[in-house]
Parts: sequence; C-alpha cells; structure tokens
Amino acid sequence: MKKPRVLLADDHQIVLEGLKRLLAEEFDVVGSAGDGRALVAQAAKLHPDVIVADISMPRLNGLEAARRIKKADPNIKIVFLTMHPDATYAADAFEAGASGFALKHSAPSELITAIHEAIQGRTYVAPLIAGDLIRTYQAGGAPEKDSFKKISPRQQEILQLLVEGKSAKEIASILDISTRTVEFHKYRLMQQLNIKTSAELVQYAVRHGIISV
Repeated sequence: MKKPRVLLADDHQIVLEGLKRLLAEEFDVVGSAGDGRALVAQAAKLHPDVIVADISMPRLNGLEAARRIKKADPNIKIVFLTMHPDATYAADAFEAGASGFALKHSAPSELITAIHEAIQGRTYVAPLIAGDLIRTYQAGGAPEKDSFKKISPRQQEILQLLVEGKSAKEIASILDISTRTVEFHKYRLMQQLNIKTSAELVQYAVRHGIISV
C-alpha cells in the first residue's frame, strides 16, 4: 500500500530530524522546509498529501504560508504542530485552512493521529485546548483578533520581516518592492493597529504567532 506523502516545515533542524524519524514508518516524508517561503515553494513542487508545519517560522509565518498553499492546491491537508497551547492560535490555524492542530509537548501519537484524521477529511484539535477553542468561537473572537484580520497579506509579510529585524531596504529587496512602499505599509500598519513603537509591534506579532520568543 502506498504511504501518504508528508512535507515537514520547522525552523529548527533538530525538530525536523526528530519528526522524520517519528513519521518514517507510516509515511513517506518527501521533504522539509526551514521557513514559510521555502514551504510554499516545496508544496508547489512536491504536491504532498499532508504538510506538518509550525506556526512561528521566519520570512513567512505558517498561517500565511498555509493560506497560499490552500489557495494553490485545496487538496493538500495541513496539520500545525506548535508549542503554543492557545485557542486563539488554533482558531487562526483553522481559519487559514488547517485540518489539525497538535502540540509539540504532547505524546508523539497525537501528531500521528492528527495526520490520519486529516487524510480522512476530518479535523483534529489537541485535547488540551479543545474546550478553550469552542469557547473562543462561542465568544466570537477577541477584538484584537478582528483587527488582525483587517491587515492585508502584504502588510502581514512586512510586519513579520520588520519584527525579525529587517531594514526597509532589505524588506524591499525580499518582496521586490520599493523602500518607499515598505515605509508606507509600516506607517499604515501602526496607524491601523494603534501602535506607537517598534516594541509594541513586536509584542503584537508574538501574540498572533507571527514570531515566537
């Protein structure tokens, strides 16, 4: 019987190696990526059945990478494996098109179960946060979360690169836009989010899983 094809994404090599060993018996691990942009490229090239990815990754966070991948190929299933036991992260993950949300500190069997559930067209939520996730949906989400939804994909890209310490010139080069456009988006971002300092911008990014501390 043909093994399901799995693509891995995490910015820690030791995590990737551990995942490969864990999954090799049941799945065909076809590749790995160390950042969100590489993940999008690998997904387009390898056409895996399932992607196992972290949310917090450099250059492009896992949530935005998931949106791009699902837009290009809705058949690819995505399972997030994260260190954040937070229902808000899970809600964001499912809104981005995820089929599963598992936690890194849980038993290895949890991830394997999540992958199998995704393949069968079902949804998996880590038991530790399932109740909180339901309450989050019942409450309609947090106001700050709503503000995050209003940020355009381009603004999210720029926000991530800014809080990773990239200069406007470096961001312009990565995104193939002008420095002036980067500065304009930064100004609009801070205005929309009512943020005054770079430190507040970093705190905001951490809360939404764009970067991890």
